[in-house]
Amino acid sequence: MRYGLLGHKLSHSYSPQIHNALAGYEYGLMPVEPEDLDSFMRAADFSGINVTIPYKKAVLPYCASLSPQAQRLGAVNTIVKQADGTLWGHNTDYFGFLQMIKLSGLSVKDKKVLIFGSGGAGVTASAVLEDLGAKVIIISRNGVNNYKNLHLHYDASVIVNATPVGMYPDNGVSTISLESFNSLEGVLDLIYNPAKTALLLQAESLDIIAINGLYMLVAQAKESAEYFGGKKIADNKIIEVYGALKAQMENIVLIGMPGSGKSTIGKMLAEALERPFVDTDQLIVERIGMSIPEFMEKFGLDAFRNEEITVIKDVSKKSGFVIATGGGCVTREENYDTIRQNSLVVWVKRNIEDLPTDGRPLSAKGDLSAMYEVRKPLYSRFADICVHNNQSPEMAAEAIVKALKGA
Repeated sequence: MRYGLLGHKLSHSYSPQIHNALAGYEYGLMPVEPEDLDSFMRAADFSGINVTIPYKKAVLPYCASLSPQAQRLGAVNTIVKQADGTLWGHNTDYFGFLQMIKLSGLSVKDKKVLIFGSGGAGVTASAVLEDLGAKVIIISRNGVNNYKNLHLHYDASVIVNATPVGMYPDNGVSTISLESFNSLEGVLDLIYNPAKTALLLQAESLDIIAINGLYMLVAQAKESAEYFGGKKIADNKIIEVYGALKAQMENIVLIGMPGSGKSTIGKMLAEALERPFVDTDQLIVERIGMSIPEFMEKFGLDAFRNEEITVIKDVSKKSGFVIATGGGCVTREENYDTIRQNSLVVWVKRNIEDLPTDGRPLSAKGDLSAMYEVRKPLYSRFADICVHNNQSPEMAAEAIVKALKGA
């Protein structure tokens, strides 16, 4: 294989897809056990490779020459075999993070920037920020600047998360609260799964610029691809590949009143987009071992909502799914961040008089108009876009597809 990604555990990586989209060459995954790294590197049976954890420093001795960037950062993520068979090492993470800052629109010159994490990613972010004139403070567990004296830096303008805190599957975790950072302009999180970590969701709720690491991933791959192929790739290719990958990774979550057609539309949408489909009500039934009306009759509404929260928390960690939710999921605040962390949320509207009530205990017993008035602002808050299902589910599904394509 001429090009690929060297690492330890590479069960799933977007790198082959990204490189194929950027330059069209064959690119594969090269998982190597630590004890086999020496033989792999000495054989050098490749034209060019990217390197990920835990080998970015371990490959240094095998490189006959290093770029100034790799020397400065003390790590290599791109290796190119030269004409004489020797290996040249470079680090494109610098370029990737620089492009991430440019995407954010943030100006960091003469501003205090906190970097959480003193590892390789933090070192790279620090180098870029220092070159841009920022006043960089590294926050680590045991350093001079740590989580216990974080109050000394509440005047920071930008925060960069270069730790794995909040990364899948540990979604929803954050070590800090942003509420006391009164001068904060932006938060950059190098994590891209989930799309919105708990830290980014906090920033979003405070109307602060919030950017994840997906753009950096594509940008650093672009520079690598230029060295592999020996030709320049236009920078606008980054945004093109990033946009396609972002759309692919996002879940599409359907919310709306009971009987609005979320499940029917969701199945059609999943088929049209070739995505997996799940219905949270069906997952709850499988979990509780009885119908939802039976469960609510026996244990009550609060118990059902708690089961719903658990199921939504689990399914929302997925990527690229179409998910139909129960009509009342928006009534629990716990579901707001959970649903929005990795999803485009679509509010499916339908005329109240057309909503069926059979098999829906809350709809059958209550006043649907009154229920809708209570839930309407909640649906509006959760949703990114809205579609109407007053004519046919096919038309509603088609409207969502058009919206996804920007038509």
